Amino acid sequence: MRSLLSLLIMTLALAALCCCEKDPKEPSGSLSADSIKIKKEVANAFVKRKKRSSPYEWYLEYYKSPMEQMHERCENYPPCDYLSDQVGFALAYNRFFGRY
Repeated sequence: MRSLLSLLIMTLALAALCCCEKDPKEPSGSLSADSIKIKKEVANAFVKRKKRSSPYEWYLEYYKSPMEQMHERCENYPPCDYLSDQVGFALAYNRFFGRY
């Protein structure tokens, strides 16, 4: 039984060595770091940030509208947030903070 087991282990070890052996002539193995590099211009083509076309877009990027500020005020107050889920934002905001 032991001889059969040792023969099986030796066969598996040799099979593993044959399967895992790398052939330096064949590039189908693992990719090297040099093979996946791309030019800087190509890489920046999809990362480049869109430039603002007007001062209005620049302003909107940094400042929130009054309605958005009211929504955040209601969301930060748990009773208003809960009621806005039930009856809507306008009624909930009027109930807790007065008329907008």
